[in-house]
Amino acid sequence: MIDRIQWLGHGSFLIQGPPLITINPWRVSRSAFHPDAILITNDLYDHCSPGDIDKLRGPQTMIIANPAASHVLSDGALLLRSWQSVNVGGARITAVPAYTRSDYYPAAKGGLGFVISIDYYDIYYAGTTDFVPELEKIRCDVAILPLAAGPGTLNLERTVELVRVLQPRWVIPSHWGTFGGTALDVQALERALSGLAMVVAPEQVR
Repeated sequence: MIDRIQWLGHGSFLIQGPPLITINPWRVSRSAFHPDAILITNDLYDHCSPGDIDKLRGPQTMIIANPAASHVLSDGALLLRSWQSVNVGGARITAVPAYTRSDYYPAAKGGLGFVISIDYYDIYYAGTTDFVPELEKIRCDVAILPLAAGPGTLNLERTVELVRVLQPRWVIPSHWGTFGGTALDVQALERALSGLAMVVAPEQVR
């Protein structure tokens, strides 16, 4: 499964299917292959980019978004709230809470992460979040966790705490290489998670 997860830069990812799933496309290139679903975690500009969504979407692409992002997208997004699920082909996508205790992205904004269950694997994409109590309910095989997603989001210490709860086999860092997180942060994450999970930092697909 881990080799079917591609990093498109920053917080953008592609999960090779079927079904083909893109998460938070931002500054992406056009593709000849339209995803079956595009997941949007919140309305922040680097997560909800209508122009990038339009580059990728096809006639049958399902756009799945949180309430705030759905207001930004003029073309019919499927709105999910925390703990709601939808099936896309052979995958089940469950929305989970994502928020910070600071004013940066509070719970009232309804931000989401996603658990994508596909081919007997559970992939957790954290979104813009700190380690909040609701996340203690999640277990996964792959955790995609932000290195620098904004003020009040996961720092290294809380990422380690979250990984102890999630019990993933693999951790993939997101939100780095553009602004905020760097390759040095990836190395620090590898050291901090030694013995807990394997950190995999895919090469960016352009």
